[in-house]
Amino acid sequence: MFLKKISLYPVLTGLCLLLAWPLARAGAQPEEPLLDSVRTALSSAIARQAPPQPEFANLQARAQYERWLAKMSERLKRQDADAAGRQELLQTIWYESRRAGLEPSLVLGLVQVESNFRQHAISSAGARGYMQVMPFWTRLLADGDATQLFHLQTNLRFGCVILRHYLDREQGNLFMALGRYNGSRGQAPYPQAVLAAKKNWDF
Repeated sequence: MFLKKISLYPVLTGLCLLLAWPLARAGAQPEEPLLDSVRTALSSAIARQAPPQPEFANLQARAQYERWLAKMSERLKRQDADAAGRQELLQTIWYESRRAGLEPSLVLGLVQVESNFRQHAISSAGARGYMQVMPFWTRLLADGDATQLFHLQTNLRFGCVILRHYLDREQGNLFMALGRYNGSRGQAPYPQAVLAAKKNWDF
């Protein structure tokens, strides 16, 4: 009996590790032809470089941001034990989501579902990084170097700009835009998962 327990230990350990390490959820998002005007606008939105430094109209807005940052950092502890890493990620999400006209809680929910906050996640479809951006976007909108999608701000900028693009294409319909982002347009499971995860990050 003791020998059986010893022999099963590596198997059980490996199974526990596998279950504790969720796979990236990105679907096989199709590459779609873009009008030249759309490609130019998206490329411009991605290329405009600016460090993700928050700017505030007044002290009240700064105080609200700092409360948000503290609250979200506490919630993110389970995924990232490093306080400085959490702050950088959250500050960048806050900056890039607002830059794209998205709610930070929506982007956080999407990142949770897509990569579970793993910077170097790769899905079976080849999508990369926090927001699981498909490599073809770097060819359409940048210099074609898909390794850049593992860079924190680059990944979040691409992801937020692409989601904003899909939201505009779907005339503000978030359900359909999320489905398009995941390559499962019109199907409920993915949008429902993101919207459920979003509730974890509401402030």
